[in-house]
Amino acid sequence: MTRRAAGIALAFCTAVISGVSIYVNGHAVSHFHDATVYTTAKNGVAGVLLLVLALRTRPAAAAAPAARPSRLRVTLSLLAVAVVGGSVPFVLFFEGLARAQATQAAFIQKTLVVWVALLAVPLLRERFRWPHALAIALLLVGQAWLAGRAGKIVFGSGEAMILGATLLWAVEVVFVKRLLATLASPMLAAARMAIGTVLLVGWVAVSGKAGQLAALDAGQWRWVLLTGVLLTAYVATWYAALARAQAIDVTAVLVFGAVITAVLSGAADGTPINATGVVLVALGSALVAWAALRRPAPEAAAR
Repeated sequence: MTRRAAGIALAFCTAVISGVSIYVNGHAVSHFHDATVYTTAKNGVAGVLLLVLALRTRPAAAAAPAARPSRLRVTLSLLAVAVVGGSVPFVLFFEGLARAQATQAAFIQKTLVVWVALLAVPLLRERFRWPHALAIALLLVGQAWLAGRAGKIVFGSGEAMILGATLLWAVEVVFVKRLLATLASPMLAAARMAIGTVLLVGWVAVSGKAGQLAALDAGQWRWVLLTGVLLTAYVATWYAALARAQAIDVTAVLVFGAVITAVLSGAADGTPINATGVVLVALGSALVAWAALRRPAPEAAAR
């Protein structure tokens, strides 16, 4: 299996984990009084597990010693990943989710692939060919179909916050893709969640919700542990995929998670499955995978 094929396979694994995680989180969050407190606890579990994984994993360096960044640069880079990916967007997303329409929020967050494509082409010099354009169109239309009333456009403060979170996550994808040339994915994943959790705990304390975090009961901690493990697997496989394949390809394949969520909701909760949306998203993800594997881009184009 080529490096790029491994990256696409990992991206599909991440999509499956994401689909399961979104479904489980939908049930878990109802057991908490505040979504930000819940996500702080969940992220904390993921941060601890990813730190353990990073400490136990000692991969070969991605660059020659002369090309490795200084310790100060590494520290600042890890802090930036935690801010841009592991803390600020989570606050924006969950605060926005409390104010926005659910269908609008789901659709806005799934536009991540568009913003990543707009950034990755000029900044990472990634290839963007007609299959990518067609695939992204299929993914967006499929997502709109799955979201239901996404055609009814409402854009308020909640939607603006979710868009802000989505844009920050797009910046994170491109930034992490660059860092992966010299830093190992387990280290970056651990920094994202561990340092990000420290920042989230600070936000919870400042917003006067520290008491809620300390008062979680056994039932709530069971949900936190379950979703924290899923988040650990998601971030670990996502960063590993980014280390091996184009950011555009990985982000587009991740949208396949919506199919998994829809199928789980239909099978477990009896929610009607929108077959058209499922097929469109599946076709879009398959087209991205085909385009990525049909003719691998030069190594320089993938950075």
